[in-house]
Amino acid sequence: MKIAMLSSISWRTPPRAYGPWELVTSLLTEALAARGVDVTLFATLDSATAGTLAGVVPRGYSEDRTLDAKVWEALHIAHCFERSGEFDLIHNQADFMPLIFSEMVNTPIVTPIHGFSSPRILPVYQRYADRGHYVSISDADRAAGLPYAATIHHGIPVEEFPFHPLGSDDLLFFGRIHPDKGAGEAIRAARAAGRRLVMCGLVQDEAYHAREVEPYLDGSQVGYRGVVGGGERLAALGQARGLLHLIGFDEPFGLSVIEAMACGTPVIAHARGSMPELIDHGVTGFLVDSFEEAVAAIDRLDEIDRAACRRSVEERFSVGRMADDYIALYRRILA
Repeated sequence: MKIAMLSSISWRTPPRAYGPWELVTSLLTEALAARGVDVTLFATLDSATAGTLAGVVPRGYSEDRTLDAKVWEALHIAHCFERSGEFDLIHNQADFMPLIFSEMVNTPIVTPIHGFSSPRILPVYQRYADRGHYVSISDADRAAGLPYAATIHHGIPVEEFPFHPLGSDDLLFFGRIHPDKGAGEAIRAARAAGRRLVMCGLVQDEAYHAREVEPYLDGSQVGYRGVVGGGERLAALGQARGLLHLIGFDEPFGLSVIEAMACGTPVIAHARGSMPELIDHGVTGFLVDSFEEAVAAIDRLDEIDRAACRRSVEERFSVGRMADDYIALYRRILA
């Protein structure tokens, strides 16, 4: 089986720090290669893979602002589809744009939909619905009227996330500093509960950061570490009393949720979007419907068995399970 894995090119694959789409693409690519699949990764030229690397884009356009995103995305996607005859299947991780090439080639295409950035992109998915073999990354993130070949949850290499049986007294916010991601609500909840909050993530909305986050960064009750990677990232995820994931929209998935649980850290999240599929209420964290419930849940974190958080990820969200699910889908399509 020869697979063309078409990555996003906003960041390197795998990303050096931030880059969730590129991270998932890399994890799947390496797991497929480890299972003997002949996989070619179409990504930025500074990417790394155990498979075969192919590309035309020197660096991610979010890392090099001299690159025009539209120009290099067009060249990147065209490069993959020009070689489509070399592969049994194209796995499109690069959103809706590659779908416009789908009727120009005979090679089947699998397209995981990593969430809908806007309802305005739906016409593309509707137009090529008979070619895309769409995969939802959670049951909650299915658009009405679109056909789906499967729901396949993301997976992570659980063995790379050290288990922390004790954690600490600190709470954690881990995500982009953006109105949708609940940074301000996490600060307010931690302050209401009288707990220290450690914040890690990319500032994506400067005005929001200046208004909702910066005034509370006293270095004592609320601390901000910026974008963290490597050992610092793993330590942040594992050494927390709990992850405050108070997202303000229906999130398609939550990588930081399963990463935290893999380290033994329970999660408090609003009961919306994919969260009920990831969090077992009262077992691996708490699903809440209001700010007041979130504050109350902070005081209940000691009720959670951190080993149960780890087991849940091992059993349900391993990268091996993700790879096996995709291989099964490939075989159904190619049969």
